[in-house]
Amino acid sequence: VSGDVAAQSSTERKGASGQPLPRFVSLKADRVNLRTGPGTEYPTVWVYRRAGLPVEVVSEFEGWREVRDAEGTTGWIIQSLLSSRRTALVAPWDAEEGKSAAQIAVRLSDSESSRAVAIVEAGVIANVQTCDSRWCLISIDEFRGYIPQKQLWGVYQDEVVR
Repeated sequence: VSGDVAAQSSTERKGASGQPLPRFVSLKADRVNLRTGPGTEYPTVWVYRRAGLPVEVVSEFEGWREVRDAEGTTGWIIQSLLSSRRTALVAPWDAEEGKSAAQIAVRLSDSESSRAVAIVEAGVIANVQTCDSRWCLISIDEFRGYIPQKQLWGVYQDEVVR
């Protein structure tokens, strides 16, 4: 066993790119095809129309990334349409079709007792600045504040984002 392999965490997998798997990325464009396999010869099963939407990379093959979205749909996207910019969906599990979306407070500081600087609807895309495994500093349009990490899809439960 080489020293590099022995030093690597047993829980962290790396893809062909050298990046960890799984990991979150976001869509670069507002029209991104999700395919059944890693190549343009594979059929498109879905077209995403939301630049900045977070997706989770679960596998890699050459210039293609197998991703999973917040609803659990998986497929392949060409790497050039993905960005390492971190974004997250605010409580997407509370944004149901045909129902009014849940309202989530974005707070001035990382405390439930801190005043709200904005109230956002479940399902909105937030830019992730930092996370400490409990709270994330996010921005949405001109608003900037804190939201509990467990209310975001696009960061892992205990992940620290710097």
